[in-house]
Amino acid sequence: MSDFYHFSARKINGEEITMEDFAGKVVLVVNTASECGFTPQYKGLQALYEKYQDQGLVVLGFPCNQFGGQEPGNNEQIEQVCQLNYGVDFPMFEKIDVNGPNSHPIFAYLTKALPGMLGSKVKWNFTKFMIGRDGKPLKRFAPTKSPEALENDVVRALR
Repeated sequence: MSDFYHFSARKINGEEITMEDFAGKVVLVVNTASECGFTPQYKGLQALYEKYQDQGLVVLGFPCNQFGGQEPGNNEQIEQVCQLNYGVDFPMFEKIDVNGPNSHPIFAYLTKALPGMLGSKVKWNFTKFMIGRDGKPLKRFAPTKSPEALENDVVRALR
């Protein structure tokens, strides 16, 4: 079993789930924020999820307030923004840290497995990590890479 599947996280409603629930799927892990210039990417992430979920894609959103204080709300407020403004129905998780001593273990693992151009730290909101069906990290995408621009990579990983 891949290391990714050993992790767990609490969904935005407080329910603890294991990443093993996503075994056999292509997983896109994204650190999100509700008040960021990239926040409209929620719409593109939801579109990708809707288009490819039946083929095995799942998007996992992890709100984070470490970049410019752009996720100030509590979990309930974050969930409302995601659902009301962007129709998000992919799994969203409780607000976490993605960098530093309190970084969530999933992000500590992914940033080590897939370091960015400027090192392993997450640089901003909407950094995306793709995990293959076998649970192995495949690719890291910068916040500036739109969800629409990921489609070819998603299709390749789903094959």
